[in-house]
Amino acid sequence: MAEVGRNVNFVARAFDPRPSQTRRLVGVIDDGTSAVSFSIYTTPEFKEIASHQLSIPMISVKPGWYEQDAMVIINKIYRCVEIAMGMLASLGYNNEDLVTIGVTNQRETTIMWDAITGKPLHNAIVWNDIRTSSTVDQILANIPGENLNHFKDKCGLPISPYFPALKIRWLIDNVPAVQNAFKEKRCKAGTIDSWIIWNLTKGGLHITDVTNASRTLLMDITTLQWDCTLLKAFSIGPEMLPEIRSSSEIYGIVTDERTSLLGIKISGILGNQQASLLGQMCIKPGQAKNSYRSGCFLLCNIGHKPVISRHGLLTTVAYQLGPNSPATYALEGAVAVAGHALEWLEDQVRILPRAEDAEKYASAVPTTGDVYLVPAFTGLYAPYWRKDARGLIIGLTQFTNKHHIVRAALESVCFQTRDILEIMYKESEQKIDRLHADGQLSKNNLLMQLQADTVGIPVLRSQLFDCTRFGVAMCAAQAHGIDLCRFDPDRKAYSNVFYDKFLPTSTEEERKHRYGKWKRAVERSFDWA
Repeated sequence: MAEVGRNVNFVARAFDPRPSQTRRLVGVIDDGTSAVSFSIYTTPEFKEIASHQLSIPMISVKPGWYEQDAMVIINKIYRCVEIAMGMLASLGYNNEDLVTIGVTNQRETTIMWDAITGKPLHNAIVWNDIRTSSTVDQILANIPGENLNHFKDKCGLPISPYFPALKIRWLIDNVPAVQNAFKEKRCKAGTIDSWIIWNLTKGGLHITDVTNASRTLLMDITTLQWDCTLLKAFSIGPEMLPEIRSSSEIYGIVTDERTSLLGIKISGILGNQQASLLGQMCIKPGQAKNSYRSGCFLLCNIGHKPVISRHGLLTTVAYQLGPNSPATYALEGAVAVAGHALEWLEDQVRILPRAEDAEKYASAVPTTGDVYLVPAFTGLYAPYWRKDARGLIIGLTQFTNKHHIVRAALESVCFQTRDILEIMYKESEQKIDRLHADGQLSKNNLLMQLQADTVGIPVLRSQLFDCTRFGVAMCAAQAHGIDLCRFDPDRKAYSNVFYDKFLPTSTEEERKHRYGKWKRAVERSFDWA
């Protein structure tokens, strides 16, 4: 059985329920793919004392096209701020106790707006939108050998519909309002962090941080600046882009009278997966985390030197804690289908009443009965990069039932995670001896135990479940001039980090056997589309 308890390397003290003695609070704006929120934390304990969340509707104008109304995003953020700030008085605080705020955001989602009116020129194009596939083909036509990885040594990323450079190019090419603003040089472009801060400062600041900029396909990952070769390749002028800053510094103050944050400093920005890495305290090379949601995002800290992956991982900036500090880098791999496989079993196949019942169903059988499910619904990501792959369930016998298939779906998440970890071992040359876990799907105890048994290292599940807001709260609090906390990689106790620990119960031989069968199943999914 799993040993469920606190990770001894991060022994934590219990929270004091009384108001923090310092009375100095940090706020966090969190813009996710489906919801926005505002949370308030005490220092130095980083206990969340007030929070409010509102959902953001997704607009799908065509299959595979995903948009959001940028004005709805900012208006709902402001509403969350008012409701959370309104809770302070009953908790023994007042608005003046809020010292600073940080921003974390869904990465790659792109907005273009009018610099004069401040109004969006089009809906935000969401990170998972695929409309730019044809734009990718146009760009590749001018690249030697039509090589997707042509710019990878410079920016750490392949040319893909995923990244903002393609989304900006598509908007300029296809939206008349953007074309006109572009010609008249009154067009601004950015990821959602830039849009939020532009609004908070009434156009006074057009900035982004190194983590978000590293996801655009336009930043040199070594110089941490917009790169003229990349800008030229996508025909994008630097004047519309935000200034790139570190993840932790005082950028300015809120000047928008529409919000009770008026006058508050802004001192932290992180893309959501990087914020989760920091919130999981993965601050030493070789420390890795996986966020288990509809998909999975697995990041491994690789230190101050970028490693360019030759096997399909992305190289990204993990964080830069101040303008005079070196950047810390991470290797990242994505599992396209994790919790989404359970949703498919619920909605399409109807063998699972609710995705939340997966643990109960999968626990009804001791093994999958040698059944393997490869959820390649839209192809396979790293390390295979096979868009021709399609999903399969293999190993069925007359004794197979729905419980075996649900358990196989959970195991598929674990095997896909191992696929990425194998590459990280190889390319980072780091010894990854534990895997930190968070995300809604990590609440599934069986999944966490299966993960430990599949990768053969302990899995440490954060009891925060979502470490994103915690990560950016610390980032904003530690900025020079705020000085409410300090990162120390050698410190053993961080007061907000509690873990459940799942230890592997499988043998090396068992792991090798099962992983070998998974690889055989994956190979059979190739060449279908």
